[in-house]
Amino acid sequence: MMATLRDIAQRANVSPATVSRVLNNDLTLSVTDQTRANILKIATDLNYQKANHRNTRFQKHIALVQWYSESKEQDDLYYMTVREGIEQQAPTYGFDIIRIFHNDLDEIPQDIDGIIAVGKFSHQQVTKLNNICSKIVFIDDDHFAEGFDSVLTDFRYGIKQVVDYFVEQDIQDIGLIYGEEKSTDNLRTIHDPRYDNFKLAMDQHNLFNIKYCFKGSFTKESGYQQMKKAIQTLSKLPQAFFIANDPMATGALKALQEANLKVPDRINIFSFNNTSLASYVNPELSSVDVATTQMGSTAVDLMQDILNNPRHVAKRVDLATKLIFRQSAPEIL
Repeated sequence: MMATLRDIAQRANVSPATVSRVLNNDLTLSVTDQTRANILKIATDLNYQKANHRNTRFQKHIALVQWYSESKEQDDLYYMTVREGIEQQAPTYGFDIIRIFHNDLDEIPQDIDGIIAVGKFSHQQVTKLNNICSKIVFIDDDHFAEGFDSVLTDFRYGIKQVVDYFVEQDIQDIGLIYGEEKSTDNLRTIHDPRYDNFKLAMDQHNLFNIKYCFKGSFTKESGYQQMKKAIQTLSKLPQAFFIANDPMATGALKALQEANLKVPDRINIFSFNNTSLASYVNPELSSVDVATTQMGSTAVDLMQDILNNPRHVAKRVDLATKLIFRQSAPEIL
């Protein structure tokens, strides 16, 4: 026996009219996100199908394309929390999320309703995604100029705040450890925007020094190796380092501890991303907080508009950052 609106309404403790409006994505309906998500979950559990559309499930199917493998995602809490933001918001609109790992584009169903692409993508990969489905939202990669919705982090202001903070403490020799990546097809090299924004902020104080900049990859081991290189090659180590992500910063801390260089007494460390890792190390890391969960939820909101608004225009959404002070760079009182 097929489930009815009344069956769903009884379980959700709402009226059948409310159920109908939620299942038809009526965003003018005044109900909480939790109620909306609960109705959609119950409808899914009961395998509800709309009248006159017996072969069509009510929800849209969205491919979540992640450029990391499933195992690597466990090591990168940044992209994990972005994914969690997507999965938390998706039920609000009745989206069924299909996860695709390591940019395995051949795994994307041809009848998919939309794609949320998380990570870095080459031009060739973007073209292939667009051929599969033109309704795409990119997270952490800017394809706005190509006509696609893009959700990004505002690097410029957060990094300027870090540099200004150090300068206010009369620290003028500031180092940088940053990363470089390639798309999974190795056809695109991704320059780290943190380098450009760090240089810009330092130039405003006439303090930028290229010999204090060390490029690696976004891993703990690379952070360790780049800090060891700084210790071994510089005649005098800077008083502070800005480091491009939390794993690299934890590796850098290890190298400093091995060299018996105290943080923050001898060297201040400010990281970027503010994943939970930042508070697990000793000393705890000051870090620029990135709204990763909101990046995911914002992408879902954009996808809802793409699918339901015939007048949708592409948007580039930059989410703000904020400084979180901990032991590695104490807040100025």
